Amino acid sequence: MRFMMIIKGNKQSESGALPDEKLIADMGKYNEEMAKAGVLLDLTGLHPTSKGALVKLSKDKVRVIDGPFSEAKEVIAGYWMIQVKSKEEAIEWAKRIPAPSDVAEGEEGEIEIRQVFELDEFGPSEAVDRARDLENHLGKKN
Repeated sequence: MRFMMIIKGNKQSESGALPDEKLIADMGKYNEEMAKAGVLLDLTGLHPTSKGALVKLSKDKVRVIDGPFSEAKEVIAGYWMIQVKSKEEAIEWAKRIPAPSDVAEGEEGEIEIRQVFELDEFGPSEAVDRARDLENHLGKKN
């Protein structure tokens, strides 16, 4: 099962300030542990929404809104994509994420865990076959 562990943004991450050296080192160790355990598929941190854009799609028009957008607690600051045996195992990995030193007094960091759809969950169809071909072309793990 693949899961995305989504780290929610905060005032610090939305300010564009880089994490301190201790957090970078702690995260590096954590990421190495996941890699050694064979569960890590991908990971990255994201620039603040002030450097991004929001594309809104409707049936008859497309709108582009330059960042910043949304409240800091509602945005994604980064993610890990992992492959584990269960949601419980994903939760155990999330509980080990190093706490950021930049979280203000009285605030909490937040990790959202979401299971990724696998193509086998959908019924047979030409569209699913095309998606499977693309997935194989990209070299994705199943």
